[in-house]
Amino acid sequence: MLKPRIIFFILFLALAILYTGGCRRAGRWLVKEDMPEHADAIVLLMGSFPDRVLQAVDLYKDGKSDRLLIVEESMGPFSTLESRGADIISNTEQARNSVIALGIPAESITILPGEARDTKTEAIAISNYVAGNVALDTLLLVSSPSHMRRASMIFKAAFRDSETPIYIGCSPSAYSSFNADRWWKDKEGIQTVLSEFVKIGSFVVFERRKLGVN
Repeated sequence: MLKPRIIFFILFLALAILYTGGCRRAGRWLVKEDMPEHADAIVLLMGSFPDRVLQAVDLYKDGKSDRLLIVEESMGPFSTLESRGADIISNTEQARNSVIALGIPAESITILPGEARDTKTEAIAISNYVAGNVALDTLLLVSSPSHMRRASMIFKAAFRDSETPIYIGCSPSAYSSFNADRWWKDKEGIQTVLSEFVKIGSFVVFERRKLGVN
């Protein structure tokens, strides 16, 4: 007998296929954009970081914020290579070096420890940091366009118990190859959209209630 979660994912995937097949605006819905006039900090989410780094640098130079926050990404199996003497440059280090090379001063960048494995652990690390910095009440998330809606949902859930209301802005990278208006035209776009809908469904049903300020 199939487990309830497996049944849920099968049904959700089937509904997602029917919905996205008949609704070409599904890709556009994922690309949430909510730009505050000014943010206390830009939050650079790790992942596909080249396009995100370029967006963060543009925002900084446009005066949207004078502070950049990055949660240290988990190195996973690469840490084993490093422990054996291999010289490994982590994605976090590469992102930091890139933004400095593109003009953001090193003193404007804060790397938060967290061994982040996903957006949820990044959100928790950021919420814990903000809890100790009462002057921060407006954040501007930078991520890939298709990931932006889910990232916003995760961060808002992480801050829902915050004593001070936190505004979560969103700035999807303009440098991404994702085409929100023609996503169904190529295999990669279809896979991206369907994957995001499944992940959003999983977050809403199973994970959101467990996420909050520690």
